Amino acid sequence: MKASINSKLMRKSWILVLWMSLLHVACFKKNLPESPQTDFNAPLRPYQLQIPDYFSRNFRIPDDNPLTEQGVELGRMLFYDTRLSSDNSVSCASCHQQSAAFSDNNRFSKGVEGRTGTRNSMSLANLLWVNRFFWDGRATSLESQALFPLGHPDEMNLPPEQAAAKLQTLPEYPPRFKQVFGSEQITPLNIAKALAQFQRTLISANSRYDRYLRGEYRPTALELQGIQLFFTHPIPEIGLRGGNCGDCHVGPLVQGDPTAFRGFHNNGLDPDATLAPGLQNVTGNPNDRGKFRAVSLRNIALTAPYMHDGRFQTLEQVLEHYDQHIQMSRTLDPLIIEASNEIRNDNNAPVKLYLTPQEKRAILAFLHMLTDSTFIQDKRFSNPFINR
Repeated sequence: MKASINSKLMRKSWILVLWMSLLHVACFKKNLPESPQTDFNAPLRPYQLQIPDYFSRNFRIPDDNPLTEQGVELGRMLFYDTRLSSDNSVSCASCHQQSAAFSDNNRFSKGVEGRTGTRNSMSLANLLWVNRFFWDGRATSLESQALFPLGHPDEMNLPPEQAAAKLQTLPEYPPRFKQVFGSEQITPLNIAKALAQFQRTLISANSRYDRYLRGEYRPTALELQGIQLFFTHPIPEIGLRGGNCGDCHVGPLVQGDPTAFRGFHNNGLDPDATLAPGLQNVTGNPNDRGKFRAVSLRNIALTAPYMHDGRFQTLEQVLEHYDQHIQMSRTLDPLIIEASNEIRNDNNAPVKLYLTPQEKRAILAFLHMLTDSTFIQDKRFSNPFINR
């Protein structure tokens, strides 16, 4: 009797699972970003990037992965498709949300089955000018970066080969891959290429700071003071005051130097005893211990919490760290060690900036100038499976 009941319950459970799966697929089909007129035999159209004149032209798009409108759209679909995770619950966009400048507001992002990682999710803005990815710089291209979260057990938990096989069974993908890459056979490499194409288009360049650089916005006195302080290295001997921020977050992009590992720094978060390896995990060099990538500060007001481990909840806490709470360690960045707005006659004195309350308010005002509201609302970057 019990065996008969259990058998019936098992059959009902399998029917429920099957019904839920079919419903999940049907919902995706209903919202597919294509019209009945979609021509998968049409020639590829080059994608035209919109890059401001004051942004560097020091970037490279791989010869074997040029940007096309169809390739970017395919990458956008993949970026938002939760079916690229083992339990159909997580997509790239789950941890990189457009409303948060393609980061998220958790200390540690959540993957399949609610699993959490150990690093804070970074903003994906202006990746065209980045050549080392992840906090520790382990990936050298967007293509190689894309496959890490896909197979990571705490993130999407779907090994790339399995992801390719899964997409192969979904009728909407093979014709798109054939159009973009010349073959209906979906491969991990082409998944990565499509994702990279989409992410290279995520250019943020319409904040108040951008409009100021274009002569379209007149900053307040506080914002102007903040700009000057942000990009000034203090020299107290001549009375030059500065926030020392621009030494690591350089130029109009306000991000780390893209040259090799020069954009990685130990910014004084911890003493030697508790210092995380960071870049050392990649280079094996003990002199790189505690160094992490100096990420772009564009849209920084939207991307809390902060640092590689999300330890700071507010920009005020970040600024207070640099001003008063630098921790000494063997690999602490020299640009931080020597930066102070007061003359230090004692080499053993604590490393502090000694900013005034007014100067802190000014720097914060500049950081808020970096918010680009058009970027977080741009439909070209939005979820294609949601009808708007």
